[in-house]
Amino acid sequence: MAPKAEKKPAAKKVVPKGGKSKKTKSKAETYKIYIYKVLKQVHPDTGISSKAMSILNSFINDIFEKIATETATLARYNKKPTVTSREIQTAVRLILPGELAKHAVSEGTKAVTKFTSG
Repeated sequence: MAPKAEKKPAAKKVVPKGGKSKKTKSKAETYKIYIYKVLKQVHPDTGISSKAMSILNSFINDIFEKIATETATLARYNKKPTVTSREIQTAVRLILPGELAKHAVSEGTKAVTKFTSG
């Protein structure tokens, strides 16, 4: 017969003074800090209301989703398992109109170059 394993005493639950256990509430991720940083780069003395900030955050989430969906579709059409900057660039060109697409592609190319160079 094998020897019996010793039982460890159950770990006690740490409860703060109030008597209720602490729940960790994860904060929803937003683009608000980045929107604010860009605003200050462009117009240092201009503020933004919380409602306007919320609208811009929703706008960015919407555009991100559209570009991601189009990118995935392009990768599927070309039977590629990987999404690359090329698919993202093509998706941006398809979704954004005219001059806005040109500026977005230019900024994206600049960001990728900066990232890859160091």
